This record gives sequence, structure tokens and C-alpha cells, in this order.
Amino acid sequence: MKVRIPQNIFKFEKIKNISTTNYKIKIICSTDTYSVRHPILRTEKPIESCVFEGDDLETTIHFGIFSEENLVGICSFYKNSHPNILETPQYQLRGMAVLMPFQNKSLGKKILRHAEDFLKEKSDIIIWCNAREIAINFYKKNGYQIIGEPFHITDFGLHCAMYKVLYSL
Repeated sequence: MKVRIPQNIFKFEKIKNISTTNYKIKIICSTDTYSVRHPILRTEKPIESCVFEGDDLETTIHFGIFSEENLVGICSFYKNSHPNILETPQYQLRGMAVLMPFQNKSLGKKILRHAEDFLKEKSDIIIWCNAREIAINFYKKNGYQIIGEPFHITDFGLHCAMYKVLYSL
């Protein structure tokens, strides 16, 4: 399967835009995420590995944070249930990433907070993720809790399932 990274990432519908100083957060399409997924989450893997199951479902939402006209961070939310969480509705956070030159500038926190606010507008929800070992403290600082025991994902290392309950506004 061949995947093409779009050259013009601004041709897609702009929904729920916000500006934060020099950064703008908006909903993007799945193919836009590849330019950040690939160098951060799928290094040394083919670009096709950036396509996640469920990327193009109507219930999936992708957010991007932009510096000027450049996409520098992403996160995606999939309507998916964790087997150890009984409450619904649930969304799984996947593909959270910020390009290296933009890391440690609170951009991950900004895009995550924006996405959480967007998702909780209609009802209480639970967000969960399989956090890489290196990201566990980031999620803890943002209110996520570990559920269950750590586990290994082939080619990607140790992970912990984490969750956060969001209450509607």
C-alpha cells in the first residue's frame, strides 16, 4: 500500500480552531498526521505504518497544532472501549506526538487539553491510551491514571494503559 502525504494540508475543513500565542489548533484529516507520526512514532518504519486502523471512521477525530503554517503536533481519538473500563462512552487516544524541535514547549499539553475540552462538550466520557514508558509522566501530569499492569508491544516497547474521566461542561 502506498501512502501520499498531502502537500497542501490546509485544503481540509477547518473546525474548532483556536489560537494560542503563535500556535493554532484545529481538526485535521488522518493523512495530515503522517508528517508527525512518521518521524516521532514510526522512525525507521515504512510510511504505511503511519496508517492506523480506524483512522478514517466518522467517529475518529484528529487534532493538529500548527506553528505558523506548519503542523508540529498531533493527537487522534478513536471511539473504542478498553476491556478493563466498564463505563461508556470511551475514546482511545493514539498517535500523540510533537516534532522534536517543538518538544518541551507545552504543546503536547495544549493540544491534549484542547482535544479533551472538545470531546467533553456533549457528555461525560473516558479517554484511555496505551502510553509508552517514556510518556507515562506526561500523562500523569495531565490527570491520567494507570490501569492494570505494564505490557510490551512488539517493536514499540513497554506501555501502560492509562485513563482519565472527563466531565461535560
